[in-house]
Amino acid sequence: MDTFLQILGALLVLGGIIGSVLPFLPGPPLAYVGLLVQQLKSDPPYTIKFLLIWAAITIVVSVLDYLVPLYGTKKFGGSKYGMWGCTIGLIVGLFFPPWGLIAGPFIGAFVGELVANNQSDLALRAAFGSFIGFLFGTLLKLVACFMMGWYLIKPWLQ
Repeated sequence: MDTFLQILGALLVLGGIIGSVLPFLPGPPLAYVGLLVQQLKSDPPYTIKFLLIWAAITIVVSVLDYLVPLYGTKKFGGSKYGMWGCTIGLIVGLFFPPWGLIAGPFIGAFVGELVANNQSDLALRAAFGSFIGFLFGTLLKLVACFMMGWYLIKPWLQ
């Protein structure tokens, strides 16, 4: 049973890492569930304090994932159209890896801002802000998920 729980936990953390890039999977919460599954083993590897700290980190990273792109868009003069364009561009970019994952959100934000206002220089600036916010949010999620992955495999290495 412990082996099954280890494999399930590893798959959940892997799903969390993938979900950090894909917008339709909740990356950090999924990885956190992978840590929680480990507590069902005959010898639980984590303390309650450890799990509470990671629960707080997961919540903060998940909230920041929504706030950072908004901040980037607003800081660079963007609108909600840029945010929606960035998200749609990411989804379309998934079909054209690896460059689609990078160019898709930027192009989507740019087109969204062009729809909002017809000035290309403002749209480009807002798209850049939205894209920077998106990248920073994705980086935060990836760091959190990889750290949870490290804490998942660390007991196996001992």
